[in-house]
Amino acid sequence: MQSTYATSQLKQEQFPENFKFYFKRKQLQNKQDELSELRDLVRPRLRIAIVTETWPPEINGVALSMMQLCQGLQRLGHKILLVRPIQKAVCTEFHPEQECLVMSQPIPKYPSVQFGWPQYLKVSKAFEKFSPDVVHIVTEGPLGLTALQAAKSKKIAVSSGFHSAFQDFSRFFDLAFLVKPIQRYLTWFHNSTDVTCVPSQYTEQALRGFGVTCPLVVVGRGVDTSKFSPKHRSKQLRQQWGVDTDTRVMLYVGRLSPEKEVDVLIKSFHAWQAQQGTNTKFVIVGDGPDRARLGKLTTSKDVIFTGSLSGKELSAAYASADVFAFASQADTFGNVVLEAIASGLPVVAYDYVCAHQHVKQDVTGWLSPLGQTADLIQSICDLPALPQLRQMGLLASESVQETSWQFPVQQLEQALYQVAKESVMNST
Repeated sequence: MQSTYATSQLKQEQFPENFKFYFKRKQLQNKQDELSELRDLVRPRLRIAIVTETWPPEINGVALSMMQLCQGLQRLGHKILLVRPIQKAVCTEFHPEQECLVMSQPIPKYPSVQFGWPQYLKVSKAFEKFSPDVVHIVTEGPLGLTALQAAKSKKIAVSSGFHSAFQDFSRFFDLAFLVKPIQRYLTWFHNSTDVTCVPSQYTEQALRGFGVTCPLVVVGRGVDTSKFSPKHRSKQLRQQWGVDTDTRVMLYVGRLSPEKEVDVLIKSFHAWQAQQGTNTKFVIVGDGPDRARLGKLTTSKDVIFTGSLSGKELSAAYASADVFAFASQADTFGNVVLEAIASGLPVVAYDYVCAHQHVKQDVTGWLSPLGQTADLIQSICDLPALPQLRQMGLLASESVQETSWQFPVQQLEQALYQVAKESVMNST
């Protein structure tokens, strides 16, 4: 009706040219909106089996990212079967249409992470009951391998995600001798799927480098800017840390595991404190297999281990610090970097994946070349005064206000459509 009205008005009235352009543009926009609504109405909804060996309330980037993506897919009308190991705690933030739970086993040397037993018959029956258009395998462990075999036997389209650089961080667990076998297995696994989703172009290049030839699609990451925001800064929390208004607080958030190289950050903090005075604190948020070793590296009361945090406590911890430091060189993305930026913190990190994408040198943080540990330590030693850190942090937060989860969800949806199109066409 609006487009018809605009057309009739243009015919009947002698409007100036700029008004005519306005009506024509509105008419075009209305047609585009109508087409978009029509496409949404006829867009087929998928039945998607998500297979993962990690899921909230476990705290790690893979689990939390997949929950965000699953929530987004569900909002778009897709139905989800969640195949995962049994957990002691329950996730209350996402409810799939169906669920298949398998037995679980902790990973050696990494008890906070578990893998699912390869219960082939149970997974196969779950696929029969749900009739998925596509099986999306998040992790490549025993459960993922079982799901791959079950899906192939039933001729179901299979996509996969590459989220953890096992071939990179296995050396941190005295497992360097397994790097080549793990790399060969991962190459075979992903080449057995119809498409592999990766979090960044850096990961895409790395996979191509060691022989993955299947189609690769970048499915990025987003951040909840209401949950992670400077507005959650807490004077009370800073007081609990023993911090006054002039103290600079460096923060790390993540697993306490050797591949995260938190020991480098502790060394950097001591160097920073020795060079610039004692009015500094280092807050370490997280837990993991490296906790005991890291605790022995420092006796300083200015290094605070909080343990794992979530929800409002985590939001306040981010926003109440002054700079975020991240020394990992084995992450496929680094969600915590994006959360820190959204929370109003400048970032010190290596120049790759998330930091490369979202940190601007000397404007919203400081980037060091990969492998240049001395350069990273020097960046921390040279951190500016508190007013400049706060200004840079606010600029950082502003820079990611449009980085929501909506676009990554759409990227994953399109990848799933691509591999499921034959089964969808056969069913319509």
